[in-house]
Amino acid sequence: MTDLKIIYTETETKGRYAATQSGVKGAAEVTISKLSPTLIIADHTAVPDSMRGLGIGRALVDRLIADARAKGQRIVPLCPFVRAHAQKHREELDDVIQW
Repeated sequence: MTDLKIIYTETETKGRYAATQSGVKGAAEVTISKLSPTLIIADHTAVPDSMRGLGIGRALVDRLIADARAKGQRIVPLCPFVRAHAQKHREELDDVIQW
């Protein structure tokens, strides 16, 4: 997935990671809500059919986690996709996931 491009955009209260890959139609996304400077909610993950099975959802969650760590934030995983990933990797994500 060397040609995977993830762009983060934000407003004062929301954030969105959007992933595109050359040669693949559509864009995948993870959206967040900002509760405070140190606490965010992962609300939603969407991966279009054209991108399923390529690991793009996982790449988005990995980027979300890396960014949250870098900013000293904790993530409340309300989104079922992010929650499943967090539960599967509970020990290694203990510093960044807020249960």
